[in-house]
Amino acid sequence: MPALNFPPELLVKAQGTGLAIKVAIFDVDGVLTDGRIYIGAAGEDIKAFSTLDGHGLKLLQAGGITPVIITGRDSPGVRRRVADLGLTHAVHGARDKLAAATPLLAELGASWGEVAAIGDDWPDLPLLSRAGFAAAPPGGHAEAKAAAHYVTQAAAGYGAAREFCDLLLMAAGRYAGMLAAHHDTLDGSSAAGRAA
Repeated sequence: MPALNFPPELLVKAQGTGLAIKVAIFDVDGVLTDGRIYIGAAGEDIKAFSTLDGHGLKLLQAGGITPVIITGRDSPGVRRRVADLGLTHAVHGARDKLAAATPLLAELGASWGEVAAIGDDWPDLPLLSRAGFAAAPPGGHAEAKAAAHYVTQAAAGYGAAREFCDLLLMAAGRYAGMLAAHHDTLDGSSAAGRAA
């Protein structure tokens, strides 16, 4: 049985307003990172990413929900992280996030009711206000948090995206099964069997 749980009414909201959540849109700065941008001596951006969040994105993909990255900035570090995670849908340097999302959703065959989105600031508001389920990290701007159905407990860059992923998988009824599979080893034996 999972140790993680969310209130039943939140799980119902996290199912979206369509048939089910099919796509989850993530901002980068202030969601997948803590929002701070370090600039090196050569002018390069340096960002820190959470491995918890990265694994959450991979689990989301494995659970049948397509993660999409839409970020207002473009940097080699973000492109590298997206590639390392095997994410195939990302828009970098998006000045208008709604304009960036619209063709992607058409390509993925998803309506806004089947979309979940997490963002932290004004550029994310067009996505948060249209998504079937919207979230924001606790350090996000007041307007982003007001537009969200849920404000994560975990901070941006420190598990907020993972919490969002876990919530979506739990609302879709996939979390417990995926967790049970992670208790098995590659040789097929289970943790419960080894403990017996």
